[in-house]
Amino acid sequence: MNEWLSELGMFLAQLLIVAVVVALALVMVVRARSGGGEERSQIRLEELNARRRRRSRRLRLASSEPSVRKRLAKSFRRDDKARGKQGDAPRPTVWVLDFHGDFKASATGKLAEEVSAVLDAAEQGDEVVVRLESAGGLVHAYGHAAAEMDRLRQAGLSTTVCVDKVAASGGYLMACCADRLRAAPFAVLGSIGVVAQLPNVHRLLKRHDIDVEVLTAGHYKRTLTVFGENTEEGRQKFLAELDTVHDLFKRYVAERRPGLDIEAVATGEAWHGTEALPRGLIDEIGTSEAYLAERMNDARVIALSIQARRGLAERLGLSVSQGIERSVERGVEALDASLWQKR
Repeated sequence: MNEWLSELGMFLAQLLIVAVVVALALVMVVRARSGGGEERSQIRLEELNARRRRRSRRLRLASSEPSVRKRLAKSFRRDDKARGKQGDAPRPTVWVLDFHGDFKASATGKLAEEVSAVLDAAEQGDEVVVRLESAGGLVHAYGHAAAEMDRLRQAGLSTTVCVDKVAASGGYLMACCADRLRAAPFAVLGSIGVVAQLPNVHRLLKRHDIDVEVLTAGHYKRTLTVFGENTEEGRQKFLAELDTVHDLFKRYVAERRPGLDIEAVATGEAWHGTEALPRGLIDEIGTSEAYLAERMNDARVIALSIQARRGLAERLGLSVSQGIERSVERGVEALDASLWQKR
């Protein structure tokens, strides 16, 4: 029995080695064929009008009596034929972009490419809707993201930002670039302020007779440090730099929303949508889905997204990772179910 198990183990090990060799060979073949000329990103377009029409028809069919469904399906086909013969009347296009921001505004590069794509394709009368969600983050990162948003306005395109959850601090810096700003009733907006914090362990190190030397060239090269002893002069200089950034923030928002009482709202506070409206932080209350559904009545609404193209090895790794994750989830569910059965 032990000998049989040993042979089986050897066979499985050899099989695994062969599988790995074959996988590596496939990766090398794919890379050789691509020749390094394949684009690293791909553009995805979806007409939301068509998606809404398909869903509406499915619901109508599901809610109809069986005897009516066949006749209803025929009427849908007739409508499609008639639309194909007549052709759609010229209508403006609403381009929909999405921005989900983290602390470093990592999606800014993707946004920049999408803005360039829209500027290349948009025509007079088109609109750009940005569904934005961000609680802010690094000043320079969100300054870059806001500059990309400004490109739409500078090109003369009508822009609308829809905030369903949050556009605070750096997120609001981006949102104020739009011609119109719309937010859900409980969305969080504002937080026009600047914050910085860092720990200082100088006293702890001193207690253990550990010296840290901070060497700089330039009087204000390092105002506050984590390990060295901070001075009142350095602290005041750091606060002055924060005030400078805050003034830039206020000026940027005030230029794009001239009717806003900037001194009243630039306190670092955040407000929900219904509170932000009377303060002039937004122009109207409503969700992005409701706005896009309204625009579908007189325009083609197209969602545009540029995504990084994954290589074969990356896709294989992602599939394995997702498989392991699903197996763990099923194991946890089975364990949970067994615990309930024992009670």
